[in-house]
Amino acid sequence: MTDSVGPPPGSDRAHDFAPDFTPAERARGRALRRAQLPWALGARATGLALALALGLTPAGAGLVSTAGGWFGGSRTAEVLAGTAALVLVGRAAQLPFGAGARSVRARFGLVTQGWAGWAVDALRGLALTLVLALPVVLGLYALTGRSPERWWLPAAGAAALLTAALSFLYPLLVEPVFNRFTPMAPGPQREALLGLAARDGVRVRDVLVADASRRTTALNAYVSGLGATRRIVAYDTLLTTADPREVELVVAHELGHVKHRDVLTGTVLGAVGAAVVVVLLGLASGWDALLSAAGAADAADPRSLPLLAAGAALLGALSGPVQCAVSRRVEVRADRHALELTGDAEQFVAMQRRLAVTNVSDVDPPRLLELLFATHPSATRRIAAARAWQAGRAGAADRPPGASSTAKTVV
Repeated sequence: MTDSVGPPPGSDRAHDFAPDFTPAERARGRALRRAQLPWALGARATGLALALALGLTPAGAGLVSTAGGWFGGSRTAEVLAGTAALVLVGRAAQLPFGAGARSVRARFGLVTQGWAGWAVDALRGLALTLVLALPVVLGLYALTGRSPERWWLPAAGAAALLTAALSFLYPLLVEPVFNRFTPMAPGPQREALLGLAARDGVRVRDVLVADASRRTTALNAYVSGLGATRRIVAYDTLLTTADPREVELVVAHELGHVKHRDVLTGTVLGAVGAAVVVVLLGLASGWDALLSAAGAADAADPRSLPLLAAGAALLGALSGPVQCAVSRRVEVRADRHALELTGDAEQFVAMQRRLAVTNVSDVDPPRLLELLFATHPSATRRIAAARAWQAGRAGAADRPPGASSTAKTVV
């Protein structure tokens, strides 16, 4: 299955999609994308440049030593205070870009939250990062202290297990930090969503409503969790804006991820990826030239922490386009699942249109940006794929029983 479906060869894109998106809607999506792009790229570039500057020069080692000295200067103090200092410096550097992006989205009517609420969310995110990072890094340096040359062997296994555990616990521990979830009230909508899941053979714990309207006007729904923590979650903005059938189509797409074990597969791949990153960082930490540049004696030296952080940031940046490509293929498969589950291509198109217009999406972005950064196919590609599916289904229905779908030439 391809990760995108475009218009027929030789066709005019604007003409083909004119019935779905007006020129004004297309222009509005492009304007938002162009206004947000400098902030998004600036945040990525600044974060990576800062990580490399701290990790490949003695500046990072000095930051760790200084922060640790404020709390007694012990090795444990350097690990914990150094980690906190790196997180704080990184967040501070990215804060202006986040604020800029928020201002842009506010101008386009996508933000309902005030600056005070935005600041509180930023502090919550910072606190959550520290709660997760401090014990992990402390455990990491306990391993480096035991074996400065082979620490990455047990650390790789621990990273894989931690990734899997966080995937299971995320809906229980992390999601409630930023949103309030309430069970959907009994009624036709709830019964329809539960019935859809039952018809698809997917067991869900509950249907919850997230109070997304406190922050945004954007529409979304998802299925989160594994096993006992799995639940359907719908934004309250979606429930108050979209038609009930459109809500079902969004959820049908999300059920496709469950049906095809995308969450489980993603967790496994994430665990493997985390282990590979740790192995690569372990090999890099044994390179004397890098350690010397970073101002660290060896991997057990807490001053090597900025070097490890820089390596992780670089690997994350390099793997980003590959992760996006995999994500787009997964989303295409989930779209097809939604179509096969509901058999309603026209309502699927209506749903895609509503999501794109309400979320002010660029419905047909430049292909390079889509390849590098997009986790979902563009709205025009998804709509074209739905219509191709519908045409193929109609063609199959019109063929006589036993007829081949492939034309043959008789000589």
